[in-house]
Amino acid sequence: MPIERPRPTGIESFFENDEIIVSKTDLTGKITYANRVFVRVSGYTEEELIGAPHSILRHPDMPRCVFQLLWDTIQSGKEIFAYVVNMSKSGNHYWVHAHVTPTFGPKGEIVGYHSNRRVPTRASLEKIIPIYRALLAEEAKYTDKQEGIRASTALLVKALESQGVEYEEFVWTL
Repeated sequence: MPIERPRPTGIESFFENDEIIVSKTDLTGKITYANRVFVRVSGYTEEELIGAPHSILRHPDMPRCVFQLLWDTIQSGKEIFAYVVNMSKSGNHYWVHAHVTPTFGPKGEIVGYHSNRRVPTRASLEKIIPIYRALLAEEAKYTDKQEGIRASTALLVKALESQGVEYEEFVWTL
C-alpha cells in the first residue's frame, strides 16, 4: 500500500551531531535497510520504510537537478557528498550532509546503494540554501520536469565553472 506524502509544515527538525542516519537501497532506490536513527528522524516505522522508494523523503524544496547529479554519479560507480533537505512523515524537514556510495557485488557489479547522513553545519546551510532556491526557481520556469532539470543543471554547472570547481570540491568548501 503506497504511503501518502505529507505536506511541508515549514518546521525544521534536528538530530544529534553524533548520530548517523544510515540507509541502504536496491538499484531502483527502494529502501532495503534503515537504522534506528533513520526510522526515528523520518517518523516512519521500519515496516513503512522497507520496500518504499527513498524518494518518500523528498522535500519539494530540494532541487531535482541535485538528485539527478547524485543518481548519475552513484550509477557510474562513484561516491558523492551532497546537502539534502528531507521531509519526515509529519511534514517537518531536516537537513543532512549525505555521503552516498554504490554497493558492489562479488563480481564488481553495482548491487545497491548505501547512504550515511550527518548533521550539516549551519554555516554550510546558509550558503547552500540560496543556491538551492535559485536552482528551484529555474526548475519552476518549466512545465516539463526534464526541461527544468536540464536548465537547473546548466545553472549549477555554470556556477561551479565560475568558481573553477567540480561539485564535490564545491560541497567541501561550504
